[in-house]
Amino acid sequence: MKLGVGSRVRAIQDPEFGPGPWPAEPTGLIMASPFGEPFEEVATRRGLERTWWVEFDEPQHDADGDGPYYKSQVLERYLQPIP
Repeated sequence: MKLGVGSRVRAIQDPEFGPGPWPAEPTGLIMASPFGEPFEEVATRRGLERTWWVEFDEPQHDADGDGPYYKSQVLERYLQPIP
């Protein structure tokens, strides 16, 4: 299943580094970015990675305990589509 604006997703824990970035594995909806783009690419240690803006179904705290966040930019590798 392909990701896009309007897709339902789950933000999963990082399989390599433990509970981050979203330890509760929240569900939500992919939204267009505040800049009007469907996604953005950001530089990470792995190179350029796609990110999507996700509006969570319920406010969430991140792995550092910050929040609650109602929406966030999430790396694509942490998003699983929900059929």
